[in-house]
Amino acid sequence: MMKIPIDRERLAETFTMLCETDSPSRKEGRMADVLRRIFTGFGPEQAMEDDSARLTGSECGNLLFRFAGSAGEPLFFNCHMDTVEPGVGVRVRRRGDIFTSAGDTVLGSDDKSGIAALIEAMRVLRESGLEHAPVEFIFTTCEEIGLLGAKALDPALVRARQGYALDSSGFGRVIIGAPASNRIMFTVRGVAAHAGLHPEWGINAISLAAQAISRCPSGRIDPESTVNLGTIHGGTASNIVPEKVVIEGEVRSHSQRRLEELTCRLGDVFRKTVADWQDPDGQARGRPGLEVDVRPDFPLMRLSRQEPVVRRVARAAAAIGMDLRFEVAGGGSDANIFNGHGLRTAIIATGMRHVHSTDEEVSLADMVELTRLLISLMAAPASR
Repeated sequence: MMKIPIDRERLAETFTMLCETDSPSRKEGRMADVLRRIFTGFGPEQAMEDDSARLTGSECGNLLFRFAGSAGEPLFFNCHMDTVEPGVGVRVRRRGDIFTSAGDTVLGSDDKSGIAALIEAMRVLRESGLEHAPVEFIFTTCEEIGLLGAKALDPALVRARQGYALDSSGFGRVIIGAPASNRIMFTVRGVAAHAGLHPEWGINAISLAAQAISRCPSGRIDPESTVNLGTIHGGTASNIVPEKVVIEGEVRSHSQRRLEELTCRLGDVFRKTVADWQDPDGQARGRPGLEVDVRPDFPLMRLSRQEPVVRRVARAAAAIGMDLRFEVAGGGSDANIFNGHGLRTAIIATGMRHVHSTDEEVSLADMVELTRLLISLMAAPASR
């Protein structure tokens, strides 16, 4: 069994420093400076920042650090630099091996637990002189607000054809499947009128939207698919018949066919509701209208247990006596985007729990085990 010495307290200090370096989405500049300083200190073959900031609106671009290896199939590792809000002024609290925030912000273990483990892994490799495969580290911006950094990354910059995104909750989990998603926006247009003097002249867009929403599928539709209409806003004042309302939602599915079917069904419901509108008094000054905007958000992710990227992590875990579960999840991540470019990417859980909340936490023990797995992965020969 592979013996890998990890400096637990150094890892804890690195993690704390990363979490207390604020990096909410589009404000990842300080985090980028920290990572640039640390990873250039390891002597990379190449260190670069891309020009994605012009597309994402972030303070910085995505970072890529490339390290030559002695032999073996190249690998890449991906983490995102940004955190959700509230994520400014993070103060880390440690009780034994458990890290939390002070309670008024998120902790930021999503995704800094993964970043900390990568840093410690590289420190161990450099100190031990252990031979490893060529590796690339890709740190993206704006993951939490739509995978924007990964979407803006030129895949031609990545030499490795397989890799791992360190970005899932729990521990001992490898995600090999995730759904595709469409974002959908409905703009329902009515006719404004004074609500007290001449309501019959108007067409209430909110009322029409409510009728359509009540007829739409919602929640878990089948074992593979979900639908959510998540936001609605419209109207201008309580004494004006609302002339416009906007509803935004999403459709997710592990089946591309079901994704398209459900997306079409939502559009059909809204179109029929608007088309079937009848003027009860015959005095409305116009007819309702509808705009439907569908945008693919991220592509389907599906890996088989026999693919080299999956077999490699299984072999690396076995080398250190670690048990792994291979699962299909319901969330989207940078891995969806990489897989869409043909870069076969599995997702490794980092131990984080209760993410996207002020109750977020992670244990040092899990981060230590994650670091051991990463070192084993980098040192493991590629499958054939």
